[in-house]
Amino acid sequence: MKVPASWLREHLELGEDVTTDDIANAFVKLGIEVEGVEVVGEIEGPLVIGRVVEIEELTGFKKPIRYCRVDVGESADPESGEEVDPTKPPTNGIICGATNFAEGDLVVVALPGAVLPGGFEISARKTYGHVSEGMICSVRELGIGDDHAGILVLPSGTASPGDDAREVLDLVDVVFELTPTPDLGHALSVRGLARELACAFDVPYGDPAHVEVPEGEGDAWPVRIEDPEGCARFVLRRVTNLDAGAPTPWWIQRRLLLAGMRPISLAVDVTNYVMLELGHPLHAFDTAAVKGDLVVRRAQPGETLTTLDDLERTLDPDDVVIADDTGVISLAGTMGGASTEIRDDSTDVLLEAAHWDPGSISRTARRHGLFSEAARRFERFTDPELCAVAVEVAARLLRQYGDGSIRPGRTDEGRVPQAEPITMPISLPDRVAGVSFDRGVTVRRLTQIGCKVSVGTGEDGTAVVTAVPPSWRGDFTQPADLVEEVLRLEGYDLIPSVLPAAPAGRGLTAAQRRHRSVARALAEAGYVEVLPFPFVSPTVWDDFGLADDDPRRHTVSVLNPLETERNQLTTTLLPGLFEALQRNVSRGFRDVALFHLGQVVLPEADQVGAPDPGVDQRPSDEELAALEQAVPHQPLHVAVVLAGERRRSGWWGDGEPASWADAVQAARLVGEVSGVELDIESAETMPWHPGRCARLSVDGRTIGFAGELHPKVVEKLGLPKRTAAMELDLDAVPVVDRRPAPSVSPYPPVLLDVAFVVDADVPAAALAAALREGAGELVEDVSLFDLYEGEQIEEGKRSLAYKLRFRAPDRTLTGEEATKARDAAVALVGDRFGAVLRG
Repeated sequence: MKVPASWLREHLELGEDVTTDDIANAFVKLGIEVEGVEVVGEIEGPLVIGRVVEIEELTGFKKPIRYCRVDVGESADPESGEEVDPTKPPTNGIICGATNFAEGDLVVVALPGAVLPGGFEISARKTYGHVSEGMICSVRELGIGDDHAGILVLPSGTASPGDDAREVLDLVDVVFELTPTPDLGHALSVRGLARELACAFDVPYGDPAHVEVPEGEGDAWPVRIEDPEGCARFVLRRVTNLDAGAPTPWWIQRRLLLAGMRPISLAVDVTNYVMLELGHPLHAFDTAAVKGDLVVRRAQPGETLTTLDDLERTLDPDDVVIADDTGVISLAGTMGGASTEIRDDSTDVLLEAAHWDPGSISRTARRHGLFSEAARRFERFTDPELCAVAVEVAARLLRQYGDGSIRPGRTDEGRVPQAEPITMPISLPDRVAGVSFDRGVTVRRLTQIGCKVSVGTGEDGTAVVTAVPPSWRGDFTQPADLVEEVLRLEGYDLIPSVLPAAPAGRGLTAAQRRHRSVARALAEAGYVEVLPFPFVSPTVWDDFGLADDDPRRHTVSVLNPLETERNQLTTTLLPGLFEALQRNVSRGFRDVALFHLGQVVLPEADQVGAPDPGVDQRPSDEELAALEQAVPHQPLHVAVVLAGERRRSGWWGDGEPASWADAVQAARLVGEVSGVELDIESAETMPWHPGRCARLSVDGRTIGFAGELHPKVVEKLGLPKRTAAMELDLDAVPVVDRRPAPSVSPYPPVLLDVAFVVDADVPAAALAAALREGAGELVEDVSLFDLYEGEQIEEGKRSLAYKLRFRAPDRTLTGEEATKARDAAVALVGDRFGAVLRG
């Protein structure tokens, strides 16, 4: 929100010693973010009011060009070469491309020698065949707004030609651009901001809402509220005999411009002005266009409304609307309808102010993409006591500047319940902040923000304070809210920054340490971590080639997805990794190795949906239990994907392409860091290649797969050929709470090699496991170093060669002991797999 300092000072008794910086710093301390501070209207040189005397339309140019004679209260330059008519007042000739003004209008003229904001110097120069002796200025050229669509035209009688425009327009000011937090809805108004500054500087405050509202003498217009939850109060005031085409006075235009709003018409400008000053949005209906009683209700299915932006909108049954006998005429609290818009020939106006349900307005604004200034305030809570005041102020302004007549009577339907008193120990803010505030601070601060405060004694004999929240603070519901206000107004900087002492024996859990170790190990192995979104499209499972009954297809849909097509939570990390791989490859990276550690969602087949408890009270124990039961299982997975060269080629020789073996090795690395050894065997499951896929298991339980992707999957997803991937359930891996330290044995190893001829379908990993089992405790390592299939081996067989490393932990191992252990291992392999030692 933009607000000029002069408007704020009007309601405060701030001394001249309070600077712009002081005000900005006060806003920051109050928790209101200051986006910018801008000094506007600083113009050097002659800037005067001028009256357009004559307009000559120049032809032969691609755009409209006008040569204007403007009375600026002084003679034309005799050296300009222009002829001067002695029967007419002395004028300056000025070239202008705008067309929104006419002869007789008052405009602002920058004469030669003036310097406009941005260092733009004005001089007399010849252009379009005439000498232009100045510039007729727009709002943006004067630096008091962003509108550059036309010239600033002042209401007649505002000033006389030749008057200093700085004094007439009160140009120079300071504009604050502020962003209050969502809970400070009252701070979206001059009224609320001035009150905040009054608290910060401890100065008297004049509330602009202190307006005497006369008693209503009947209804201004019949109204029925059929949805009291959506609308708690609805107020109407009627103004007749209005000259809607009357100009808006400059002082209102100026404040709107400085606040970032474009003046439109008297009725619209008045309602916007009241909204900015009091914080309560208004809407004006053309009474002649309203047919029958007004009804406040929810929209009916299929109803539509053409709003003021000339868009036809299909309404939702959750939308609160205002309707008459013809149907919906306004989208409540968000935007009015085009059918009842105030026009220049309107003479009868209904001014409406209502208290709308913040949640309903917020949903409507987001549903229709209508983030209007009104919706922005209503969704943050507006003061329900302001409804009658706001329409009264607006009606009086229309009477004063539009020659309207305020009809007796005021419609005031509905009732807003009074706020409940809140009681708390008077020392609670001190205890929460850890600061001993001065005596009386709590009562003084709560009184400043508008609470009705009383002090008493609690049941335990301690002093308590009871505060009735003001009508404009709907966010006060519990003692913590009052404590926050006291601390905010006293200054968060007074609260000491003291780190709590960390108790001994705490820190990361074993699972958290493992998480970090896995990520570090994969990064050290050359993988780059990515954080893809966890949302997927249902079509991805078809691209993966999953069967219809595959459990990975059973997931959870998102009610309000970021993208309509990606409305499901993923059951596997692979879709996000594949997207990241695609993106890198499309940007020229051909050798890519990525990993991701994240949660997936695995709901049970019979899992029930979550209940939707209300927000008006704490959910019951039964509702909390149902919510807990509805939360699906979300295990932590780790996955990698790699393509291109795993070891790059260069002047040193050929590289090594990434393959299924690298994906399996990534799984081994995760197991090694986790302190467990994975069992690896061949498997067939999509989206992996049936002949190049390994099942990963621990203690007989499958925890993941690794290998090369199926060619059809690679083609559908547009991935590089021979892309490999691995994914395993890290939560399914037993947590070994270990902190490994390097240990060097003082005893030498005994190295022995064995080679077997075995059936080709016997897994090498199973053979290694049998060797380890048969060799007993003396074997330290078993590793495959050669695989051979060829002419020297009969068909259907292959040769597997292993290195065995033996070592005793407490002595030097003899050759005989190592040989005995090796023979035992060979015997077990022979018995189990029919393996024969190769000579």
